Amino acid sequence: MRPVGIGLAQIGSPPGDADANRAATTAAAKQLFDDGADVVVLPELCMPWYSADFDTLAPVAEPVNGPTVEAWRERAAHAGGVVVGGLCERSGDVLYNTAVAVDRTGIIGHYRKLHLFAGENNCFAPGDLGLPIVATEFGVLGLCICYDLRFVEVVRVLALSGAEIICVPTAWLPGFDATRWDTDGLCPQAHGAVLQANLSQVFLACASQVGVFGRYEFLGSSIIVDPFGQRCIGPLPGQTERQAVITVDLDDVVRSQDRGSQIRPRLDRRTDVYTVSYKGRQL
Repeated sequence: MRPVGIGLAQIGSPPGDADANRAATTAAAKQLFDDGADVVVLPELCMPWYSADFDTLAPVAEPVNGPTVEAWRERAAHAGGVVVGGLCERSGDVLYNTAVAVDRTGIIGHYRKLHLFAGENNCFAPGDLGLPIVATEFGVLGLCICYDLRFVEVVRVLALSGAEIICVPTAWLPGFDATRWDTDGLCPQAHGAVLQANLSQVFLACASQVGVFGRYEFLGSSIIVDPFGQRCIGPLPGQTERQAVITVDLDDVVRSQDRGSQIRPRLDRRTDVYTVSYKGRQL
């Protein structure tokens, strides 16, 4: 058994006060670590806040060695864990929608969103760091962000590259689908996470923003799904901030690849007919 505690921070980041939002993220991480998390997942663009307006974000965007990552590093160091969170990264005159994994040493995983959603194309540069995985004492972590989950190759590449837990900072919004939540409280994006965790035999941990800020209505519905496609946590409420922790067994990643009666989802792939290629390597 390989137990790991995963915590989700479903919080909102109101526009206007980056310092207050940073404090809220560190407070949420502290509570989740205190509750038993080893890996804490924060939402997409929880720092400074979600926006697709370059002129609004540019003055408050940070380099990845800025105060937000340092605050998350300090929190991770104190707890001996890992914080994964989303921030607006400034690199020169360019902005990126970024996710980082941070432990006591600093950044151990750095990802820039590959698939920009709607108006994000007018604000952020497309991601240029590929699909990183990082080995930690709490398993191999993969990183992606929100809309990336609409592209099935993302989860599949991360899983076949060795990721055991894919951490997904999100800011789930209505607009792609007409439905907000079903009768179980799952937004459409959360449904997709359930399916993909099962198909790629990997844990998916999605932490969404929640609340209504200006023209943005965030759907919450944060969720952790195991490699069999079973919900471990969530969906968290669609309109309320909430935090939750669960201890999972990473050995389920291996167990889920043999479903019995000669059903082996990864070995049954017909790589003689098709394959997935990532950075010139066949997976």
